Amino acid sequence: MIYALVYDTVENFAERRKPYRPEHLALIAEAHAGGRLLMAGAMKPVDGAIDGALLVFRCDHAADVEAFARRDPYVANSIVTRWRVREWDVVIGQ
Repeated sequence: MIYALVYDTVENFAERRKPYRPEHLALIAEAHAGGRLLMAGAMKPVDGAIDGALLVFRCDHAADVEAFARRDPYVANSIVTRWRVREWDVVIGQ
């Protein structure tokens, strides 16, 4: 299954994430190396500041993605204001 993990973030996220960024990047690198995380990155409106992120996983259970989110220092330190896991039925692509 493909799952999208969607984050909403605090204002001034780019600055406020700095203390937690090395640990966050290590966590996503681990998930990517393990084959579960396909891609990840920040999202923003055109010509705007970062206001969220999207992480795309391939795994068997949504619970695995939920566990990832709970371990993420961005979530644990409340600079992610809301997160949700969505099953994604991919029509075109891998």
